[in-house]
Amino acid sequence: MLRVDQLSAWYGEAQVLREVSLEVGTGEVVTLVGRNGAGKSTLLRCLMGLHAGQRGVIELDGRDIHRLPAHRRARLGLGWVPDDRGSYASLTVAEHLALPPAVRPSGPGAADLSWPLARIYETFPNLYARRGSPATTLSGGEQQMLALARVLRSGARLLLCDEPTEGLSPLLVSQVGDILRQAKRHGVTVLLVEQNLHFATEVADRHYLLAQGRIAEAMANSEVRSRERELLSYLGI
Repeated sequence: MLRVDQLSAWYGEAQVLREVSLEVGTGEVVTLVGRNGAGKSTLLRCLMGLHAGQRGVIELDGRDIHRLPAHRRARLGLGWVPDDRGSYASLTVAEHLALPPAVRPSGPGAADLSWPLARIYETFPNLYARRGSPATTLSGGEQQMLALARVLRSGARLLLCDEPTEGLSPLLVSQVGDILRQAKRHGVTVLLVEQNLHFATEVADRHYLLAQGRIAEAMANSEVRSRERELLSYLGI
């Protein structure tokens, strides 16, 4: 579904990504791990069209999208779950979820992956209970659930998730894992930035290690599990 080739990115004159190449197949959950400052969030922002200083190839279903603005990429099926959760202070939970699906299926056999509102509230009962509350009055965990619910409601086919478990309790981390597994069963593909290696191996099919702005290794789940102590030490966790 996603192919990235020779992607480089800069902040001013400082180069952050260096010729990054990776692929994510339809229906996969793939994680991107690396030290703080390795360029993981910048990579997701480049894929979503939110970072201007970039050069390289980004293909979605074989279509080069690297010149498209973010809203066009969203219409094609990219969904963004930012690390700051992206809640709007002026909107209630219900208003965040009230917009109709943004992705319009196209082509033979294309499926509508948008979650109906009833399913959203069944999966996220806390959001139903707080549906009339301003989103910024929710707890950090509830705001993370709202960020996930909003992008699933949109019908996105490929979720770009930036550290969705950061700062969450073990119970909420487990719930995030359940939701990502549900999304995968529903046909959604996920590229996940994640520092929690145990969580990553529980939800993902395979992994990329980003180091100093480059893809250093591509690893299977079994390799990450066997090298967990080494990788944790490298990541400084």
